Amino acid sequence: MLPTHHHSKNPTRLTFILLMILVGLNLRPALSSLAPLLPRIEAEGQLSVLTLSLLTTLPVLCLGLFAPFAPWLARRIGMERGLALALIVLSAGLALRGLPHALTLFSGTLLIGAAIGVLGTLLPALVKRELVNSADLMTGVYTMALCLGGALGAGLSIPLAQALDSWSLSLMSWTSFALIALIAWWWIMPQPKPRHSQTSGTGYARALLRQPLAWQVMLLMGSQSSLAYIVFGWLPTLLVRQGYSEHEAGWLMAASILTQLVSAIAAPWLARMNKDQRPALMVVLALVGIGIYLLLLGPPELRWPGTILLGLGQGGSFSLALTLIVLRSANSKIAGELSALVQGGGYTIAAMGPLAVGLMIDADISVTGITVLLLTILAFAAMMALLAGRQRCLEMDDSGALITVNQRLNQG
Repeated sequence: MLPTHHHSKNPTRLTFILLMILVGLNLRPALSSLAPLLPRIEAEGQLSVLTLSLLTTLPVLCLGLFAPFAPWLARRIGMERGLALALIVLSAGLALRGLPHALTLFSGTLLIGAAIGVLGTLLPALVKRELVNSADLMTGVYTMALCLGGALGAGLSIPLAQALDSWSLSLMSWTSFALIALIAWWWIMPQPKPRHSQTSGTGYARALLRQPLAWQVMLLMGSQSSLAYIVFGWLPTLLVRQGYSEHEAGWLMAASILTQLVSAIAAPWLARMNKDQRPALMVVLALVGIGIYLLLLGPPELRWPGTILLGLGQGGSFSLALTLIVLRSANSKIAGELSALVQGGGYTIAAMGPLAVGLMIDADISVTGITVLLLTILAFAAMMALLAGRQRCLEMDDSGALITVNQRLNQG
């Protein structure tokens, strides 16, 4: 175990934000670095398209299945240590996945998904605790870190594979990045033992399931994430099918993810200006639709505008979905439980997307057919956005029961 030492004071706001960005940068390269390499791995013929479909689906499924463990872990060992433990598991998973064998690929991917599921649930809750008044805007900065990490993973994947002359070493090289975050987190953040007064609040999860609002936020998160992971998992493969080189396909995906930075930061600001988040949600989802259409079915000369519109839409929709977790919760305790539900249920649903597309690719269904599926998922996301974007909030009534109230007064 790493040496323990205690600081008398917590890190400054800026240090915490930098740490949050460093950890956030690690949450996507593990997922986005595999996709550009898929045509290459498939060409080597060691793994079938079906196996590769499972490899793109598994981490997303684990994100969903392990997210609900995060509040339990936080209660047992504290949020800070929980996060450190997840970074250790992430490093181990990344190292294992770099060994070119089906078993190590799968077990590594499983560990990666589990670690990211826990990290992705703990980080927003920590942000709400440490940066109370600017939690929604900080969610934008956090999303920006995710997008930047995702873009690095997608863009550097093929160049690394060429430089190291191996797709497996290219995958393994991300281990070093996770270790840097782990060391910085352990060194700078105090790692207090959890206060055991917090064990009473275990009953929210069931109560949340009885609130339609919680379901609406979860289904919005699930449907828009499903599209994001289809892009993470299969966009390069679909573009190669449409006649682009694997190099250009990797860079188009990286550019799309990089563009998400802009809207990931801008969307929470826009959502903050208006008490009703529905207009902002409709705009970003429309951009996703136009982007998907132009990239997959439009003329090649519109591929870059398509890439940029897709990125703007996806960065904005993910950022807004995360922001809704904060805006729809009256306090950080509810936000933590809602975060676990929305990400747990949402990612479990989202995993079906890449799997469905993988099976469609395996069955030789046309890119047009696949695009129709994507636009159907998008239409469902828009329906959920119209419900989840209304001005409502989950809070406790005087008897301690969870209720949904209409927010008439601005809580800005």
